[in-house]
Amino acid sequence: MAGIGVALRVFELLDDSVETGALVADGDAVEAGTVLASISGSARTILAGERVALNLLGHLCGVATATRALVDRVEGTSARVIDTRKTTPLWRALEKMAVVAGGGGNHRMGLYDAVLIKDNHIQAVGSAAEAVRRAREHVGDSMKVEVEIERLDDLEPVIEAGADIVMLDNMSPPEMRRAVEIADGRVALEASGGITLDTIREVARSGVDFISVGWITHSAPALDVALDF
Repeated sequence: MAGIGVALRVFELLDDSVETGALVADGDAVEAGTVLASISGSARTILAGERVALNLLGHLCGVATATRALVDRVEGTSARVIDTRKTTPLWRALEKMAVVAGGGGNHRMGLYDAVLIKDNHIQAVGSAAEAVRRAREHVGDSMKVEVEIERLDDLEPVIEAGADIVMLDNMSPPEMRRAVEIADGRVALEASGGITLDTIREVARSGVDFISVGWITHSAPALDVALDF
């Protein structure tokens, strides 16, 4: 479950005389047929809010469920499943809340709370290490600086340049294991790209710290949920 309070708030905003009551909490696992909440009030108000509330609840529960499936696959490893900024416009805070409800963690919320250096940044300045040096000079030591690399040869230079986190983009599990050996705890390592339910366990066993997955927010199947009088 995720977003039950948000869904019920829809009806309260339409009519403050409506009475609502959640019967489950965010993070709960529920079986098919479970009654999730009760709503009492004008039929006009309930029908006016029905689709908005169900869209919210169905999507957010889908995000939480997709996250939980991945989290369950990495159980027993040190890796943590996290989201990305690949979120629906205006839904970011809600989708990231749903990821947490599913047992995952949040990456940065926006461009303002951490630096993430990707391929276009690197192309603009010539090398991953140079991009890290420039970012570190600009933001100082108070902000995390993460850099995406596609080759193991870039790992040592970006560590020396001051990266806090290194994203291993579309690397194979053997390459990730080698990266863990090279880093030797000096930076956190994040695996990203092509992560599925079938592949995530092997990725987690490589020893990386984080596994970021975009599809849990932008492509999670929605929960089939209904509102019945």
